[in-house]
Amino acid sequence: MNAPDPIAELDMIIARARAAQRRYEAEGSQERYNRAAEAAGWAIMEPDRNRELAELAVATTGLGNVPDKIIKNHRKTLGLLRDIKGVATFGVIRDDAATGITEIARPKGVVGAIVPSTNPAATPANNIINALKCGNAIVVAPSPKGVASCERLIAFIHAEFAKIGEDPDLVLMVPAPGSKEKTQRLMENCDMIVATGSQNNVHRAQTAGTPAVAVGAGNVTVIVDETADLLDAAEKIRASKTFDNATSCSSENSVVVVDAVKDAFLEALSVTGGAVIEDEDLVVSALWPDGHLNRAAIAQDADKMISALGLAGKVPEGTEYIAVPTSGIGSDHPLSGEKLSRVLALYHAANFDEAVQITREIQMHQGAGHSVGLHTNEQARPMRLAREIPTSRVIVNQAHTFATGGAFTNGMPFSLSMGCGSWGGNAVDENVHWKHFLQSTKIVREIPAREPTLDEIFGNYWDVAGR
Repeated sequence: MNAPDPIAELDMIIARARAAQRRYEAEGSQERYNRAAEAAGWAIMEPDRNRELAELAVATTGLGNVPDKIIKNHRKTLGLLRDIKGVATFGVIRDDAATGITEIARPKGVVGAIVPSTNPAATPANNIINALKCGNAIVVAPSPKGVASCERLIAFIHAEFAKIGEDPDLVLMVPAPGSKEKTQRLMENCDMIVATGSQNNVHRAQTAGTPAVAVGAGNVTVIVDETADLLDAAEKIRASKTFDNATSCSSENSVVVVDAVKDAFLEALSVTGGAVIEDEDLVVSALWPDGHLNRAAIAQDADKMISALGLAGKVPEGTEYIAVPTSGIGSDHPLSGEKLSRVLALYHAANFDEAVQITREIQMHQGAGHSVGLHTNEQARPMRLAREIPTSRVIVNQAHTFATGGAFTNGMPFSLSMGCGSWGGNAVDENVHWKHFLQSTKIVREIPAREPTLDEIFGNYWDVAGR
């Protein structure tokens, strides 16, 4: 018996999703869209299933840790459900008598979601909820290591769908085993791509010929200036850097500290779980033994990371992450890039002006457009970063990982995918959220003419330049 053609099998999956989406839209209502999104949310948030997904993710990917993945699955999903509650995504969403325009919400169709192994449950769940809320079907393409988690998540969603009589074909996945060919086929045949993960996947998404919402690379740099609350800054950096073993694109990779508070900050760092390792060459050779990141060190618990880097017995008991003083920036200085581990590059600057320049150089090397952080009590300084750094987000006095992708203590939309604007090669500079999964049709009616006179348009210009 001949084995099934994997591309033909995928084509059938996409066809099922497309048929389901058309029914979902034709027979849709805001209540139905809301209920389907809530069902997908509860599928991952129900405590026993959340734990199972977290344990499965760590067991199959070898990345992160179970307690933090449980927190991430819960909080990211809860925050997203809060964000979309009450949002109109069906029918008339705007009716403006002044412009004569009535706007009707329309789905994108079949969403192809490319998701990473770092968040093999939270990221697809986020995409699935947004897609369902806006009337779409979705086909998820997990990374090879994320297949098991994705299969389990979708099984949980289908179980919830069965309770409410919803169509399981609205949420499907690329059949295992995954491959570049299958992912490419999905991207070319869906109606919208949302891509999170490796820059290779992002590039392929943006060149597939299908409208794509894709995100750039992270490489967060955070400044600690001379006005900062140093102990607070150090504790927030520790909490953020170590969360889920630094799997997040929003994890701090470099800290730039102003010389006036350098010694005091290093003391604060040491009492909050950090250890300074002065031997840059040793760390670099251990973290990139063959020019690639050491898999025994990336996204691992502290003890495993310390052992993999040959630092056992060389750091204090209870060390949660290491900070390595350096000054180099660029491709010849790997510490200046993303490390996906509990390793922090530590730069120092003579003053705030130099700190801004160092931060800019790091971002231009890697991570442009994503986000930078600042610990300060000087109110004008965040504006300097917003004007001088190629970044979409300036996170002020917060634990970066928890703040960038949405928090209950800031106004950013909850997301696991951060658009990086033109700096990062992206079409969006926002946190990817529900509105990116929606389009609209406009009914345009005639209104009384509003044609201005030339004087109304050019009067101020003529006063300066003459006619």
